[in-house]
Amino acid sequence: MYYYRYENPEVSCCFKYLMFSYNIVFWLAGAAFIAIGFWAWSEKGILLDLTQVTRLHGFDPVWLVLVVGGVTFTLGFAGCVGALRENICLLKFFSGVIGLIFFLELTAAVLAVVFQSQLREWINDFFLQNIRAYRDDIDLQNLIDSLQKMNQCCGAQEPDDWNQNLYFNCNVTNRSREKCGVPFSCCIPDPTDLVINTQCGYDVRSKKDWTGLIFTKGCIAALEEWLPRNLYIVAFVFVVISLLQMVGIYLAKTLISDIQKVKFRY
Repeated sequence: MYYYRYENPEVSCCFKYLMFSYNIVFWLAGAAFIAIGFWAWSEKGILLDLTQVTRLHGFDPVWLVLVVGGVTFTLGFAGCVGALRENICLLKFFSGVIGLIFFLELTAAVLAVVFQSQLREWINDFFLQNIRAYRDDIDLQNLIDSLQKMNQCCGAQEPDDWNQNLYFNCNVTNRSREKCGVPFSCCIPDPTDLVINTQCGYDVRSKKDWTGLIFTKGCIAALEEWLPRNLYIVAFVFVVISLLQMVGIYLAKTLISDIQKVKFRY
């Protein structure tokens, strides 16, 4: 029995395995994100009762983890298998979705610049909605606390925004011990404290002077001040992400062209 051997390889091994190596990282990262998301839901008991997802009134950060993980896993799978199996359909799917994501990123950036006032209002409403749901979800609670501590802010526009929360409002009918207070993440930390005082915000808004007790700047204002100071970092991150996407599209398109040439030749 005789075997016919081509003089040249069917496709460029360089682009083939570069494409595979490029995607295997994202494939594994996507799988890790999905695993972390489901682990977080299992810890909260949502997997035992999926109807709890519809009862959340605020933003559940696990959704973001699962969406990012799902998209990354799908694209990584399509890129890896498409490269190894020389499957044009999977490679076109990969490059098409990456191109769509890049277009959506550019569109979002342009709209954010053009409609700054509307975006600011939407972010404010979104933050207030999650303030109301602060005690409904532990992940949301940790996210808001981290945001307030890192940016040294409290509430969307001011600490009184916490009056919209069922536990922190100052209504006469409120029986909560946290009445007229704020979360501990709003408190100005004392360098001498070795243990975090989670009760430091109790009754603080019932006092006339908050100076030295809590952060009085709203998180929207803190974000507006942070962005110009870190504009180069934000631009650098955006450029790096864009370059990674362009490299992926280039590798996929080049591999597709190589496969098509080989098929046409033989």
